[in-house]
Amino acid sequence: MIKHKDHFHGSDLEKIEQIYGIKKEDIISFSANVNPLGISPNLRDGIAKNIDCITTYPDRDYVQLRKCIAEYCGTETDNIIVGNGSTELISLFIQIEKPKKALILGPTYSEYEREIALEGGKTIYYPLREENDFVLDVNHFISKLSEDIDMLVICNPNNPTGTAINNHDMRKILDACKECDIFVMVDETYVEFAENIKEVSSVSLTRTYGNIAILRGTSKFFAAPGLRLGYAICSNADLMSVMNQRKDPWTINSIAVIAGTLMFSDTKYIEATRSLIASERNRLYDIFEKSSRFKPYWPHGNFMLLKILEDGITSNDLFDKCIRAGLMIRDCSTFPYLGENYIRFCFMNPKDNDRLVDLLLK
Repeated sequence: MIKHKDHFHGSDLEKIEQIYGIKKEDIISFSANVNPLGISPNLRDGIAKNIDCITTYPDRDYVQLRKCIAEYCGTETDNIIVGNGSTELISLFIQIEKPKKALILGPTYSEYEREIALEGGKTIYYPLREENDFVLDVNHFISKLSEDIDMLVICNPNNPTGTAINNHDMRKILDACKECDIFVMVDETYVEFAENIKEVSSVSLTRTYGNIAILRGTSKFFAAPGLRLGYAICSNADLMSVMNQRKDPWTINSIAVIAGTLMFSDTKYIEATRSLIASERNRLYDIFEKSSRFKPYWPHGNFMLLKILEDGITSNDLFDKCIRAGLMIRDCSTFPYLGENYIRFCFMNPKDNDRLVDLLLK
């Protein structure tokens, strides 16, 4: 049994090899939250046909790529900025805004707090409460906003809880933040998996609010974490100008430019992904809801949080049990406000999902 300090991220397959002696090729990662369909067939064929693109520099302004992203998201090209994964853009926004005090909805992704700390800022958390199934109480949350807060960070849908804030409630939050002069950064990494994207995504709100920036990437939905293609949507022209001035040139390589123009227009792949995730989300939620061992929380993304109800079993115990069977889940004990009785897994293909279900319920 490994100790808690040996915590694994979904991409840490090399560490798994070293500690457990299991080849990474033999591991099915339910921890990385990546589309189980793999990359778009159009992307696979298109990159091979356009490989000579690496012999020239990409367009410094990425006009065609930004136009393609704008069409995909339903916004204006001028509101799009691209980066080397959404991680680069998160870092840039925080570097420019330089929040002295930031508020984060937790439990959530740890990178936000790390980047804020690197800029000398302080982070406080507003906890999503288990008694509310981790669904945000918007009115109570708004009552806690104050003028000494510079930035609010929201992951929507949230990782690892899978909960989401709809447009109506996000508008309330933006109005309250505008009064307190709080900049809002919304990470929509998982929004494309949601059944009701238009109700969850805040893209439409960027047209009327200048105090919001939305971050997305291609790692999860398009199964391309190694491509390092991310983008942000923001209508604040002054802020976007500063972003472009601060941003290093050519952070997106020529292959990523070609990839973006191919994947964002592959409607067949996009629809197949959404159909598979929706089907497995409903099926697996029903299975665990009927279980006496776990409590599932309804997810809006492509992963599900489970609370362990059985005494004497920890998240680390289940991680160890699953990884020895070649199935890697997420031990959620390192997330703030989650103890050793929460695990998370993403939806893979039905056959692999059934293997995990059988193991967890055995």
